[in-house]
Amino acid sequence: MSRKVVLVTGCSRGGIGFYLCERFAEEGCTVYATSRRLEKMDGFKHPVEKRVMDVTSDDDVKSVVQSILDEQGKIDILVNNAGAISIGLSRPLLDVSLDQARKAFETNTFSVLRVAQAVAPSMVERKQGLIVNIGSVAGNIPTPWNGLYCAAKAAVRALSDVLAMECKPFGVKVMLVAPGQVRSNITANQAATLELSSTSIFKPYFERVYERLNGSQSEGSMPTDEFARRVVAKVLSPSPPSYMTLGGLSRIFGFFHWLPHWLVLWIVGWMMVKKT
Repeated sequence: MSRKVVLVTGCSRGGIGFYLCERFAEEGCTVYATSRRLEKMDGFKHPVEKRVMDVTSDDDVKSVVQSILDEQGKIDILVNNAGAISIGLSRPLLDVSLDQARKAFETNTFSVLRVAQAVAPSMVERKQGLIVNIGSVAGNIPTPWNGLYCAAKAAVRALSDVLAMECKPFGVKVMLVAPGQVRSNITANQAATLELSSTSIFKPYFERVYERLNGSQSEGSMPTDEFARRVVAKVLSPSPPSYMTLGGLSRIFGFFHWLPHWLVLWIVGWMMVKKT
């Protein structure tokens, strides 16, 4: 049996994508890790091919995908992970600029469709393949102080559901993974530089914004290597699920789906919107 060829986006050291690559490689897959900067992917313990790719660039995506197809003849699994961590937009929604909003959707949402469109034709031709999109529980239940991220990940959920239905006749499967709290070093620098505009009406809520930014690093967060192990096990199983959620608070967010929407918004708002 030939080795599975896996392409993973957003593989900076210390993040989810990095650990997913390590686990796929450990399981005997041929893994291609991508990031905007090559040095950001230093430190793999297992054999992993590294490629520079900006997921917001049509040319970059097409070029890298084609180079992998030329080398391997196939891509069995695509993991759209780029943008899975908030890109410095943990702040009140009224404080973000429209340019920041466009960038948030470009990185977190449009990139999912861009890379899928580049990879899917080869999967359709072979009548097999799996597209894995990394969303977020915040895309299911939005939370204050990170509105753009929540909105972008909600769009990823919708894209994944539609892709799953549209690709099924061609033998291509789509899986959405919705992480809860997963440990990562990505938020450290963001927390150190977090500030609100001097004119922001939300200055009294700064501590709440700060807490939201660091929420994924709380005591109940799932270790990133454990998250990767469990996700890869499902991805490589004979029948990968169409949806998977895991990590800190994922069960609570799952329970919220059974409650009236107005009640969920009241609970989340009461917990997270308090003056300091």
